[in-house]
Amino acid sequence: MNNKYKILLVEDDENIRIMVGAMLESAGYQVIETSSCNTAITLAVSHIPDLILLDLGLPDMDGIKLLEYVRKTDLTPIIILSARSDEMEKVKAFDMGANDYITKPFSAAEFLARVRSALRFSRHSADEGCLAGETFRFRDLRIEYDARRVFVGDREVKLTQTEYNILAYLSESSGKLLTYSSIIKAIWGQATEGSVKRLQVNMANIRRKLGIQPGEYSYIVNELGVGYRMNTD
Repeated sequence: MNNKYKILLVEDDENIRIMVGAMLESAGYQVIETSSCNTAITLAVSHIPDLILLDLGLPDMDGIKLLEYVRKTDLTPIIILSARSDEMEKVKAFDMGANDYITKPFSAAEFLARVRSALRFSRHSADEGCLAGETFRFRDLRIEYDARRVFVGDREVKLTQTEYNILAYLSESSGKLLTYSSIIKAIWGQATEGSVKRLQVNMANIRRKLGIQPGEYSYIVNELGVGYRMNTD
């Protein structure tokens, strides 16, 4: 099996690095490994990975620095692998642009499911059958799937990786009500404590960036307690 995906694994614990690398390679992924943040920055530029798995407690600097660096230049999916379970650490990572946060220790099944989820929405390509070459249009909203760009009229809307994934997922099922749990499963792999709140925060950011005022339903309808629907009316 060859998934054609290249994954950068940044982990200073040799045992965990070997274990995670073996899981990824057995699933058909190409793995690039390093134990330092500085080397990871170089590898991210030279190898252009499809996904970065990032430990926070690195010997040369905190992994958040790498997250911050990558988010200044592109939207490569980043999953945090950390022993830090403090809620504020997770919130900080998500605010900085992380796509997911997996607390150590973790099961192989859950880990690989989250990797698949991050990669599934990182590419709208023919290989994944995700609307390659197509553009979504509703009123003055335009989503260019191949370029992963969003416009309202002539204004480009700058979304984070996760925000774009949510908007694209809703648009692919426009007119259909998608429950909170279905969106969470599609974007993050599975529900965890605080998943609904995380989704609601991302959705609030999306609506704000699209220029939607509170109480308006120009593009996205919120069925309270149930889910969201991309408007077609």
